Amino acid sequence: MATVLHRRLQNGISVFIHPTEKFKTILVQLFFHRQLRQEDVTQSALLPAVLQRGTVRYPSRRQLVLHLEKLYGAELTADIVKKGECQLVVYTLDLVHDQYLPGENRLLRDGLQILHELLTNPVLENGAFKEEYVRQEKEQHEKVIKGLINDKIAYAIERCLQEMCRDEPFSVFKYGTLEKLREIDAASLYGFYRSFLRESPAELHLIGDLDPERTFALVQDIFRFARGTGAELPPTQVHIPVEGVRYVTEELDVNQGKLVLGFRTGLTYANADYFALLLYNGILGGFPHSKLFQNVREKASLAYYAYSRLEKHKGLMLISSGIEFKNYEKTLDIIRKQVADMAAGNFSKEDFDNTYSGLRNQFLLEEDNPAALINRTVDGMLAGKVRTTADLLNKLRSVTRDDVVRIAGQVKLDTVYFMTRRGARK
Repeated sequence: MATVLHRRLQNGISVFIHPTEKFKTILVQLFFHRQLRQEDVTQSALLPAVLQRGTVRYPSRRQLVLHLEKLYGAELTADIVKKGECQLVVYTLDLVHDQYLPGENRLLRDGLQILHELLTNPVLENGAFKEEYVRQEKEQHEKVIKGLINDKIAYAIERCLQEMCRDEPFSVFKYGTLEKLREIDAASLYGFYRSFLRESPAELHLIGDLDPERTFALVQDIFRFARGTGAELPPTQVHIPVEGVRYVTEELDVNQGKLVLGFRTGLTYANADYFALLLYNGILGGFPHSKLFQNVREKASLAYYAYSRLEKHKGLMLISSGIEFKNYEKTLDIIRKQVADMAAGNFSKEDFDNTYSGLRNQFLLEEDNPAALINRTVDGMLAGKVRTTADLLNKLRSVTRDDVVRIAGQVKLDTVYFMTRRGARK
């Protein structure tokens, strides 16, 4: 892929243009960065749904969708993402490239104008958002917040993180709370929207077969709306001392236990040692050949699933497994043994080599995924260093077995969360 063009608009929005001939589509993603705060995270999460209900030119969701369909099935969606102690509000626009259509050369311009219109020209009523739209989207958002508990695996992980990081912004749920949702009305959300647009640091990414200079000129021409000075977001708290392991048990009406272990690693995507941590995590629980999968699930038959994953901007590692209630102690013991074995260097050359190959393949596969390439740039900007595929592969190649063992020695267990059935014995 050619060099990414990075410039800033007069209103402070950072623009990244990723030129590549690999894709027949153009992917546009606009990110707004917010500090994770209990007082306004719910408003940030609700806002995109209300904005997508319509604009002055397309005053209903149906009219907006019909217009997008005229642009050869263009799609415009929004999502909420959590990276470290930052909540990202992400708008995604997916377009067919003009050059693959007969006589067309305005698709990108039209798509960007719709995105601009959505952000800056919403449907208003009595100087605020349309009451009906806000009420309906609040009902939907309530289902999203309540829906977490229906996904017991995700719920258990979220609860472990909440307990582990209870005095840190990272404990805030990215969709907010029902209590805050009930306080929101059309006027308060509109007031929040105006400050959101003015203050939130923003970056716009475009990836596809694009001429960088012409594309930047187009973006400059469309995204002219006035903004204030972007708020400086505080860095994510990473180095939190572990005073001792906390044990949390929650009783729910469930048929299967969920065991989640939260560890502090002290390492994030910004650190040179992050790549040793990647290999450590992969050998421990990141792949089907990993120690957790083989020893907890396959050999001991204690878990329905067992894996580990990293929170790359917060310096955390989570081990998650689904177990019979009675197997709590056994599973905990065998998981701890795998972690201890890693620190003692008890893993084979085959474990190391298979994990290296798996991670290498993941980096190479990202080259074929436009959203993954943009995500990598966003991660790099948050960490203060954007890395190319060649950079990532070089870093990975330089990791030794001794590096993995050294990193294993600094991974500390912080919190053990267990979801069990009411009245069930451990």
